[in-house]
Amino acid sequence: MNKIIFILFLLVFSVSATAQIQKTVSKDGLQKIGNGNNSAANMGSNKSTSNKIIKNDDAKITDYLIVSQANDTTYVDTTLTIKKEYKYNYLRKDNFNLMPFANIGQSYNTLSYDFENTNLLPGFGAQARHFNYMEADAINYYHVPTPLTELFYKTAFKQGQLLDAFFTVNTSKQFNASIAYKGLRSLGNYQNALTSTGNFRFTSSYQTKNKRYTVRGHFVAQDLMNQENGGLKDSNVLLFETGDKDLLDRGRLEVNFEDAENILKGKRYYLDHSYQFIKKEDSTSQNTLNVKHVISLDRRAYKYEQLSANSYFGEAFQATTLKDSVSLENFYNQLQVNYTNNTLGELQFNVSNNHYNYGYDKIVILENQTLTNRLIGDIVTVGGKYKKQIGQFQVKGDLGVNVTGDFEGNYFKGEAAFALNKDILLSAQLNHSSKAPNYNVLLYQSNYINYNWQNSFNNIKTQQVAFHVESEKYLNLSIDATTVNDYVYFKKSEANGLVKPHQSNASISYLRLKANKEFKVGNFRLNNTLMYQSVKDDNQVFNVPEIITRNTLYYSKHVFKKAMYLQTGFTLNYFTEYNMNGYDPLLAEFYVQNDKKYGGFPRLDFFINAKVRQTRIYLKAEHFNAPFTGYDYYSAPNHPYRDFAIRFGLVWNFFL
Repeated sequence: MNKIIFILFLLVFSVSATAQIQKTVSKDGLQKIGNGNNSAANMGSNKSTSNKIIKNDDAKITDYLIVSQANDTTYVDTTLTIKKEYKYNYLRKDNFNLMPFANIGQSYNTLSYDFENTNLLPGFGAQARHFNYMEADAINYYHVPTPLTELFYKTAFKQGQLLDAFFTVNTSKQFNASIAYKGLRSLGNYQNALTSTGNFRFTSSYQTKNKRYTVRGHFVAQDLMNQENGGLKDSNVLLFETGDKDLLDRGRLEVNFEDAENILKGKRYYLDHSYQFIKKEDSTSQNTLNVKHVISLDRRAYKYEQLSANSYFGEAFQATTLKDSVSLENFYNQLQVNYTNNTLGELQFNVSNNHYNYGYDKIVILENQTLTNRLIGDIVTVGGKYKKQIGQFQVKGDLGVNVTGDFEGNYFKGEAAFALNKDILLSAQLNHSSKAPNYNVLLYQSNYINYNWQNSFNNIKTQQVAFHVESEKYLNLSIDATTVNDYVYFKKSEANGLVKPHQSNASISYLRLKANKEFKVGNFRLNNTLMYQSVKDDNQVFNVPEIITRNTLYYSKHVFKKAMYLQTGFTLNYFTEYNMNGYDPLLAEFYVQNDKKYGGFPRLDFFINAKVRQTRIYLKAEHFNAPFTGYDYYSAPNHPYRDFAIRFGLVWNFFL
């Protein structure tokens, strides 16, 4: 409680920073704002209106700034592009490598993995619930000349809706506040598949008039609830695949159980503030020196509840009213010293302290083992960052190492980028990481006997080399090769069919090649994204599809005397057959299975999108090929993908 009061005191009386615009290398060697998809560089294609949409004549669209946690700055983008179509979903980001479950807000099976990592603490676990969990780096800050509102709406399945409402205002040039809430309720088409989620965000930022002291903070409260049914019973899988008209009402299909739910809850109090001792204006050599302090209190809890024990999870300690609950509290402090010099570049030294408290309220005694109830400790980490730009060439470096505490860990991330010309940007990355597995792998307790363990696994070690080519004229291309040692995974036992964590004793080699290119002929566009993956794994515990592809053929044009911008077309999503991971609803985790291959089915969507002033309207016929290409589509074993559905929604910006 004292920690919360302390952070709230800082939020109320100090709150929050106007972040500096971070400059990054561009393809033409010039400096531009930010590096996100909404930057000026990305607003040039398929523009649907001019920027004269602000009611205040003195304000421009480029004055409405969005500042990321890393201080990258973009501005509000009200255009309608194919990238906006890809991001118009529950997560509000491109989900090319994710396979959604039948209902919105359930989970996603991951088709491709990126092992770049700069976090040296174990993760909480319950990863299937974390796709929509907003971490600190997902929170943005704002600076706007007039109040700004954004409303996001999309229909759900059967009953319910998805709404994300956002408002921000600057009470002065120095102080900004924003408030937002994303809420979802969707009944779903299968029995006991209701989802109900909420993400509340409040941010504020402040900068003194002399721009020496800046402070910013946020408060986030989240609850992500899913009813769980364990998927279709084995006896009903064939009934689903026959496409019997009487069973197109999916509520008639039998599921494994109808009395369970899990929920992930979390609250985070975050504050960072900095003081510039030396500004560029103070130094003839353009030196800067600032000290920054970051403080955060993150609390999250995961619960699984079931009315009566089910043999799906094996034997239980009690027969009725099963409740599993685990919590984590992480109190984080970091001190940074940042120095910039024209000759040396940008340097940072940081030291961090993490106090963690993970676990349960009881001790479990098994036949041959006694499980502790909590993992508690402190981790001290030291690290540094470096960035230097010389003409068209830029280098970056980031490293960290745990120097004290129970969890060893270290990481290094290096990057070099070169703007070959105005269109082509080349870059290379080197990533290394060694960190402990997630907490729920190290310690887990449950009313189900099989789901109790305490492990001392080795650190997961990854090395990655990556190369990227960005070119609007030619193509965007990326290739990365990763080696993973001591990989940790969940898998069903061949003896009893129950899930447990394991650690691989074999090295895994993982190669990815991804290409994106859009072709244009008149008002027609063909946008293609293709990924090839190859895995060498003697133990067969890391499974991904060999090919993932997304192809969109669409038509774009201004209509009604340019009063509306229209975009309509078809999207094909496809991935090859592979041993798709299964889903465990008790753990909210995916597990390895090598018994059956899934995939190889097309998903065809037809969409009509339009933009009228600041409003983007979306209408889509999802998976319209389902009735005539066969009912063999799954998001995970025994968990069918969505049937044909028509969904509608909009995104609406208000500028006052």
